[in-house]
Amino acid sequence: MPADYTDQNLQGRSFKGQNLTGANFSKADIRGADFSNTILKDADFTCAKAGLQKRWVIGLLIISWLLSALSGFLSTLVGVLIASIFAARITQNPITGVAALIVLAVFCILTIRKGLTAIAFAVAIAVAIVIGFAVAIIIFKASLVGFAGVLTFVGAMSIPIAGVIAVAIAGAIAGAIAKAEAIAGAIVGGIVGAIVGAIVKAGANTEAGVIAITGVAAVAITQFSGYIAWRSLVGDEKYAWVRSFAIAFAAIGGTSFCGADLTNANFTRATLKNTDFREANLTRTCFYKAKKLDFARVDNLILANRAILNLLVTRKGEGKSYAGAKLKGANLIQAELRGAILKNADITEATFQGACLEEANLTLAQAVGTNFTSAQMTGACVEAWNIESTTKLDSVDCRFIYLLENPKPGTDDRERRPSSGEFRPGEFTKLFEEVLNTVDLIFHNGIDWKAFVNAFQTVKDQNEDTELALQSIENKGNGVVVVKVALPVDADKEKIHSDFTQNYQLALQAVEEKYKAQLQAKDEQIVIYRQQSAEMKDIVSLLANKPINVQVDNKVENKNMTNSNDASRKIEIGSVGRDFNASGQALNLGDISGTVTNTINQLPTSPEPDKPGIKELLTQLQAAIEADTNLPQEDKAEALEQVKALAEAGKSPQEGAMQKAAKTAIKILKGTISSLPSATKLVEQCSNLLPLISNFLGLG
Repeated sequence: MPADYTDQNLQGRSFKGQNLTGANFSKADIRGADFSNTILKDADFTCAKAGLQKRWVIGLLIISWLLSALSGFLSTLVGVLIASIFAARITQNPITGVAALIVLAVFCILTIRKGLTAIAFAVAIAVAIVIGFAVAIIIFKASLVGFAGVLTFVGAMSIPIAGVIAVAIAGAIAGAIAKAEAIAGAIVGGIVGAIVGAIVKAGANTEAGVIAITGVAAVAITQFSGYIAWRSLVGDEKYAWVRSFAIAFAAIGGTSFCGADLTNANFTRATLKNTDFREANLTRTCFYKAKKLDFARVDNLILANRAILNLLVTRKGEGKSYAGAKLKGANLIQAELRGAILKNADITEATFQGACLEEANLTLAQAVGTNFTSAQMTGACVEAWNIESTTKLDSVDCRFIYLLENPKPGTDDRERRPSSGEFRPGEFTKLFEEVLNTVDLIFHNGIDWKAFVNAFQTVKDQNEDTELALQSIENKGNGVVVVKVALPVDADKEKIHSDFTQNYQLALQAVEEKYKAQLQAKDEQIVIYRQQSAEMKDIVSLLANKPINVQVDNKVENKNMTNSNDASRKIEIGSVGRDFNASGQALNLGDISGTVTNTINQLPTSPEPDKPGIKELLTQLQAAIEADTNLPQEDKAEALEQVKALAEAGKSPQEGAMQKAAKTAIKILKGTISSLPSATKLVEQCSNLLPLISNFLGLG
């Protein structure tokens, strides 16, 4: 049973490293408690009070006030330098006072406009101005002592500038610890330090005006520091690092959730000032109406973005832009996000249960594992959003949606779904169930269907326990085709997609090699044909008027073509990959097999029964091809034709033309079987037989 600490005083208690899943801390006082690395899944902290214990508040305030007073004391150095303009007894040359005024003016102006991050730039400009001023004085024969004073001044000015920053930080720390009165205390401390410093530094002079000028300048600088502290606490990004430093310092001794697992924890209406959430797991953690959360230490968590922090606390984001926002694991149950822009936002594992997302822009949103149960989504745009089976769309209230963010060119069509009318209850969920249980295979330059079929069959064989089926094929235009493959809910989509991509590329390469080999073979046959034609030119002219023997139905008959009226005879014409008869019809597999057998039988038998020759090897290759059940009939016929070509080459293996034809045949055979699974028997046999055949034909 989960632990119950309801309404208990748990100040300073340590729960470090414990498993407190589902524990109840509602209305408990957990100031100063340590929950570091604690498992707090589903824990309830409703109305709990976190932060600093009183003794820590007092101690940190005293430190901040002392720091402020010391910084104010240091800032009087600027006052002394400025007073030197009016009091000759302080210095023989007022150049250092003028320089101090210049540096201070540049520093203050740039700090107000650009923030404290511009300090280096501000000081560099100020120093450049001062040095230029000093050089001008020297040119006009002023005392060189003034220039020496400038050099010492540059180092001296770093002290009061550091004082300005220190007072600002002290004020911010005071505000981060306690109420606004604490800021006033820090500023008062700085002013007191400034006045005391003015009296001490200028007290040796008899002129009361010097003391007054020094004090006024120091107080003004201290008040300027107070302004910076105030701006940092109200969230001015120009002073963000002052705020971050102050909040980190103020969280010392406060409630710590550092490294804790707060998945689904509830901090509704809890007070979270001076709380440490560094490295905590805040997946779906509820911060609805949490108080002082902006003074908690969050570093790089989802709460670091002020706009997102306000959204999590108020749940009001109607019409606001969160484009590209990091909302992973955000708890936005029943949030008002009508018309909100969530384009390209990461809402992975977030929950929008019961939220109003009507007319919201969810284009390219990453919504894997996101919960939209009972959300209102009428009019929302979901172009290219990323969802999968872990995305929950149960009971979504939606009358229609848009699949395009912007209308198609020249139209107002945004791909409304449904195209007309409205969704009936449950139809929205059903529409996207197909998406949730499919893998999209996207082809950007069309599809080689032969490679696709081979790859798809290979993937099915590799994933026998997963039922795969083609669901749809969509032509998106410009050569882009999307094939949707349906698969079970629990299937590993990433693996299926990866397997297919890899196998498709392999099959595509094999098909391309095969096409290249065929083209090469055609080119070589054209060359051979031309050579034979040149040699036979004279013979043809001599035999022009003589009868021609024509092979009909595998039988040789002597017929005079001039006297023949037999239109049924078939004149066989060889071609690369396939044989065609005179009528253009493909020979059946039995005819091709018989022709191959006849050609192989014309080769000499091996003289050694235990050592197969070219005839025996080709016979084994022919039998393996004919017996294979994975090879399509067209590919099988083509493979047999290449075996025949090898047999023809075996008759005269030394001839160059025959060797080229044999090489081409082997290339085509390798390309044909490359689309088969590697474990196929034909692949194994070819890997053994083809090298032996190459050796017999002298191909190396």
